[in-house]
Amino acid sequence: MASRFTELVVDCHDPEGLAAFWCEVLGFEVIDRGEGKVEIGSWVPTVEEVRARQMPPTLLFVHVPEDRAVKNRLHLDVSPIDRSTEDEVTRLLALGARKTDVGQGPDRNWQVMADPEGNEFCVLRTLAP
Repeated sequence: MASRFTELVVDCHDPEGLAAFWCEVLGFEVIDRGEGKVEIGSWVPTVEEVRARQMPPTLLFVHVPEDRAVKNRLHLDVSPIDRSTEDEVTRLLALGARKTDVGQGPDRNWQVMADPEGNEFCVLRTLAP
């Protein structure tokens, strides 16, 4: 059997704040907390379910003292499901995201943004009907 992708870890200064931001973005809930860490997800994983089939990974925000120094080598892409891409960008800006430029150029059909701690992510095309 292969390994399972169970969580994506994000180093940050404020795990609670960043977890709250991403819960709003993704409609996730906090599923675990510990000293210096907060885990969010769309489900509460159990060993049995993870072993039985691939399940959506959780996001784990872990406190680190150092600042992010360079462009992310890994980032999230999100697609709005109930509104236009432009409306989702507006919603995310109100939540504390900001538009950013990582050299993507002017001819693109997605928006590069950064979360409140500067981690890049992309808002892709809408999946709304």
